[in-house]
Amino acid sequence: MADALHRLGLGTSPLGNLYAEVTDREARAVVDAAWESGVRIFDTAPHYGLGLAERRLGAALKDRPRDEFVLSTKVGRLLVPDPSGAGRLDDDGFAVPARWRREWDFSADGVRRSLESSLERLGLDRVDVVYLHDPDDHWEQAFGEALPALAELREQGVVGAIGAGMNQWQMLARFVRESSVDVILLAGRYTLLEQPALAELLPLCASRGVDVLAAGLFNSGLLARQDVPDDATYDYRTAPVDVVGRARRIAAVCARHGTTLPAAALWFPFGHPAVTGALIGARTEAELRANVDAFAAPPPPGLWADLRDEGLLDAGTPTP
Repeated sequence: MADALHRLGLGTSPLGNLYAEVTDREARAVVDAAWESGVRIFDTAPHYGLGLAERRLGAALKDRPRDEFVLSTKVGRLLVPDPSGAGRLDDDGFAVPARWRREWDFSADGVRRSLESSLERLGLDRVDVVYLHDPDDHWEQAFGEALPALAELREQGVVGAIGAGMNQWQMLARFVRESSVDVILLAGRYTLLEQPALAELLPLCASRGVDVLAAGLFNSGLLARQDVPDDATYDYRTAPVDVVGRARRIAAVCARHGTTLPAAALWFPFGHPAVTGALIGARTEAELRANVDAFAAPPPPGLWADLRDEGLLDAGTPTP
């Protein structure tokens, strides 16, 4: 189990108070529990809580052996002081005072400034991976300015690897095809529920030796519980009725095989050889440990066969 857990990473948007406040103590308990469980991949971003997630993660990792974990952060949103926002909450989903505002910036200077500020918040001397964060509407600057700046930092040994993290697969495929990225972070587009990245992006990554870190494995909540609620979230919104129904059908097959929907969702992406790691998020220590427990053993092979038979997985979909 320990070796498998080294492929799981902790995503820290919940530790930036995504949707609801998390205390410093609760955030520290999540990181400590992840470490104790064998998790050694940690991902964060300035966007998460206007720097709060980076500060909390750095504080929790500062006394850990630096060569024993992989740390990634992201560039593309600079945090600019905004004293006028101190009396209101951030309007981008995080329960934090809006003392900073985000400014899109994929310029070379923006990349360097963003990384420097991230290191200051983390309190660490380096990060291992830097991703372009959600460059959906900024292709030209991200590809023409930010990516060459990251490649230069990689050549200088300032960072170990570079890539892009997005909720869509199409632009990620373009980055893989047209640049020298080492890794991509794919959120929500290769999950037990849906696999739109399977036909083109994942084979492309496999052929070019680009690692895939899968995120959003629960499709922002829909697959997080065996008993899928009517108001489950999908892609950060209330899930459509037909999508809830599909998740419940998958859950029923899981139950027949003595496993759960979350466990199957956690294991599923590792069936593809291009997927080298996966991120999980947790708001509390209990959530973190529940995810780790769900990952304790792979679901029985018969589960995947039954999902195919019921039309819930395409015939050619690779499984663990």
